[in-house]
Amino acid sequence: MADPLKPDTVVPVVIDRRRFLTWVVASPALMVAARLDSSFAQTGPVETDEASINLYIAIQADGRVVATLPRTETGQGITTGAAMLVAEELDTVLSSVEVRTADADPRWLIQLTGLSSTMRYLAGPLRAAAASARARLVTAAAHRWQLPAFRLTTAQGEVLAPDGRRAGYGELAQDAASVFLPEVSPLPKEVDAYTLVGQPTGRVDARDIVTGKARYALDLAIPGALPTVVARPPTLRGSVLSHDASAALAMPGVVGVVALPTGVAVSAQTFAQALAAREALRISWAPGPASHLSDADIQARLREEMGPRPLPPLFTARTLEARFDFPYLAHAPMETQSCVARVTADRAELWLGAQDPKFAQREVAEALGWTLTPQRVTVHTTRAGGGFGRRFFNEPAVEAALVSRSLGRPVKLMWTRNDDMRQGRYRPVSHHRLLAWLGLGGSILGWHHRSVIPTVELPHGFGDILTSLLGTVLPEVTSQTFFHLTQKVPYRFGLVTQQLREVPIPIPTASFRSVYSSQVVVANELFVDQLARELGRDAVELRRSYLSSRRLEAVLDKVVLEGQWGRALPPGVAQGVAVHEEWDSAIAHLVEVDVSGAEPKVLRVVIAADVGLPINPRSIEAQLQGATLDAMSTTLSAGIHIDAGAVREGSFADYRWARMKHAPASIDVHLVRSDDRVGGVGELGYPTAAAALGNAIARATGTLPTRFPILDAGA
Repeated sequence: MADPLKPDTVVPVVIDRRRFLTWVVASPALMVAARLDSSFAQTGPVETDEASINLYIAIQADGRVVATLPRTETGQGITTGAAMLVAEELDTVLSSVEVRTADADPRWLIQLTGLSSTMRYLAGPLRAAAASARARLVTAAAHRWQLPAFRLTTAQGEVLAPDGRRAGYGELAQDAASVFLPEVSPLPKEVDAYTLVGQPTGRVDARDIVTGKARYALDLAIPGALPTVVARPPTLRGSVLSHDASAALAMPGVVGVVALPTGVAVSAQTFAQALAAREALRISWAPGPASHLSDADIQARLREEMGPRPLPPLFTARTLEARFDFPYLAHAPMETQSCVARVTADRAELWLGAQDPKFAQREVAEALGWTLTPQRVTVHTTRAGGGFGRRFFNEPAVEAALVSRSLGRPVKLMWTRNDDMRQGRYRPVSHHRLLAWLGLGGSILGWHHRSVIPTVELPHGFGDILTSLLGTVLPEVTSQTFFHLTQKVPYRFGLVTQQLREVPIPIPTASFRSVYSSQVVVANELFVDQLARELGRDAVELRRSYLSSRRLEAVLDKVVLEGQWGRALPPGVAQGVAVHEEWDSAIAHLVEVDVSGAEPKVLRVVIAADVGLPINPRSIEAQLQGATLDAMSTTLSAGIHIDAGAVREGSFADYRWARMKHAPASIDVHLVRSDDRVGGVGELGYPTAAAALGNAIARATGTLPTRFPILDAGA
């Protein structure tokens, strides 16, 4: 009979290649046992009795688990998803897991919240970190009790021994932190063993959000921080020629006035005083570089750049063509831009909801003259009330830092809704030409799509320093690279080409929810329907016959089944469909619309999505529903207009986003799971919702919409 295992015996574990690679990818983070000093923006550093098990996981003395996430919670629900993964792998209750957002920190290679990447990139490392933590806790208990580690189990945040002894994670944490080589498998569970992940779960921060406990940048109580607003030029990227602040400085509560590259800042004891003083400033403005441009000029410029048609393939019998125009769009997050800054002679500390805090750190350091020493800038990342690409850019952080340094006081700087709408950044306008080359008998020989779009500014790159430098120095190269990496036609349409022709127009741009897909994929899916009509074929049947992706076939079949495609509908009511595959996920939309009234009314939406392993189905449902409402808004009524270099829209009064009364009676979401990969969700739902709505309107009216938003009087 073999000797019983000693406590320090390592049990060999047979693992498959995929699980091994997941662990190896995460292992550099797992082996970092640096203490995670967490800062809470309201009061500064928090003294906690917690032991770091690895870069992601720390455990407090009371057994609560602290998970650090190098991504920003912008309302998309990643806090809950991360907590679920950690609770699952640690065998603890969800309510015991607290998720914190990391400050700008070089230990994280990438801290960019975008590209639908948070769960795609972090699910594996989070699972591995939590599983490793659990193995080290078990090993620590085995050493304490002098038992073989493989005989111990875990449940509800405790390690359990066969003889009834138990120890909470909190009391084992310090010992576990010093365990280098666990004596049980440190690998994540098999997905089939999950009991929490995959179950519809309410948000862990829901109560804090609805009660006001959740803290955004403007909620933070930094001692002495002065409310600050900025007077901004009437045209995009205008500048100050001269200003007279005498009247403003004489007003009650006003502390200081500071000239900035972007305008003139006013700091006062309250925001009401600062806003009133801003109106009293007398400023002479230099017009911005786009002051000679209006909508018609921009549209003409895009059309001029389209260029000639390419030659068709041999044996082409007929060529179909369609053109589409999409407007500038504002991101319009519910929380406008803001930042709290405290700058001294050699240090700066900032609090803001940044989508890339390391890029914010570099931008502020450069503005303060500390380009070579960005570590002098500390960026605390707060939760943000929406991002959609707007919070990649850190104008409020730069402004707040400059004002704080000038006044020698902390400041709390806020952009108003009008500031954000009229001096922000925009999804660029675009013009598209699509060609389908048809052979005899209606065969499709080729497909060509040329998009003319002003350069999307990507100075943040893809979250790392190298691509950020490339995005700053060669913006057209970065945008072209991103375009060709993301834009794919999922149909076997013969010779398929897609081209991006960039036009230098001096209007600030930024990536928008789904980036190029918000225009390119929408145009593609509208043209697929037009192609089906020209060939006398059903839109679903044509898609099925040419799709090159089984995942897309599955989600299309699901929406067709659930939406009862082809059923008899009342006059003026029609359905439209669209499909899209991106970010390791696939989606289909079916939209039912009624055009019998003064304006189109969306009656019903059916969505089918394959996102692989659905960590929290409820969060996925919410994101797809939100993206659908965004797409409804921009397809029907919301768009930005440029008048002589100035943005016409200033608030939701004239930037016509969908109201609750416009929401359809139902938006049904169905998850179709083909495998256990973790796909992206945040941007997935926008393109197909917009295209399916456009296709439904075309079927109902007999006219394909080609300019958006459809209800724009100038369209």
